[in-house]
Amino acid sequence: MDLPDPEKKRRQLGLVLFILGLVIGGGLLFLVFLVPPLFAPNPIGAYGAMLLGAVLAFPAALVYLTVPRILDRYDPEPWYALLGALAWGGIAACGFSAVINSLVMLGASAVAGPQFGELISAVISAPFVEEFFKGLGVWGVAFFLKREFDGIVDGIIYATFTAIGFATVENVIYYSEATSQGLDVLAMTVGLRGFLSPWAHPVYTSMFGFALGLSRETKSDAVKYLAPFGGYAAAVFLHMVWNGSASVAEGVPFLVLFPLWLLLVAGFLVMIVVLVRRRGAIIRAHLIDEVALGTIDRGELELVCSAFGVMKARRAHGALGVEFVRATARLALSKWHTARAMESHNATVSMDFIVPLRKRIVSLRKQLGT
Repeated sequence: MDLPDPEKKRRQLGLVLFILGLVIGGGLLFLVFLVPPLFAPNPIGAYGAMLLGAVLAFPAALVYLTVPRILDRYDPEPWYALLGALAWGGIAACGFSAVINSLVMLGASAVAGPQFGELISAVISAPFVEEFFKGLGVWGVAFFLKREFDGIVDGIIYATFTAIGFATVENVIYYSEATSQGLDVLAMTVGLRGFLSPWAHPVYTSMFGFALGLSRETKSDAVKYLAPFGGYAAAVFLHMVWNGSASVAEGVPFLVLFPLWLLLVAGFLVMIVVLVRRRGAIIRAHLIDEVALGTIDRGELELVCSAFGVMKARRAHGALGVEFVRATARLALSKWHTARAMESHNATVSMDFIVPLRKRIVSLRKQLGT
């Protein structure tokens, strides 16, 4: 779709910083986890354990990714943005966090012993550092790819992809370490991280994504600038509580905390469903006048507002049908952004997309024969 790009320079700068972050973070990840096995007594065994960890972690990640993709039904985010978020979490955020957490652990261990070092690294350093670097990736999408970041739902979607990328690489590391301790330890680790708490990192980081989305949607200047700090604090707090319970609680205390954690995750998923339904209502409200204008008809309105509109369009008309649904949903969201900006007397690039999108929709309707 040939649409204006008034933020081309910003997007180009974001791409440069993204690549730089991946290169540096990937290099750190390589130095911390791939170089040390070379000096181990059994390098082949160490790399074999990593390979086993990857075999256990990566297929599971593909399953986890279906959840945010299903939730992002009305206006699916572009593949390059989602892939970028996933890569940032798995490479850049993991690399920077691994080095800083290791340095903190070494420093704390030198002061009060290895056990204290591990505790400080897990309960203090990891929540602050990991949520910062994961959140940095989500913020990057919101700032450098602003037109792909509409509000709260998008914030949670990008946060979830970033967090799943991070958690997957982290699981490879944990699984490979557990392998050297025996199959029973490996089975317990996979059960805990892969089945009981796979949504831990997505829930933490989604607090920041929610806040960034709220900042995008709100008309209040105070909320716009303060919400991200509150979201980061919530992400750190939840991460700290979970790591703290896993590190210091044994037996009954952990068994009490875990059901509460399940309730938190269930509440989080319910919130997502409510927010997605809200987005559908927003799209419908801003397409009603397009029916009167003749841009679309009533049946097409129902298709675009359907939770499974993209699937229906793909089945009936292939790629053109999908593009039609996405362009129409994008038109509605561009009008929504423009209306909010006008109410707040602010400028927005969304207005520049309305007319080109209408023209594109008309062209697609002709090609589809509607």
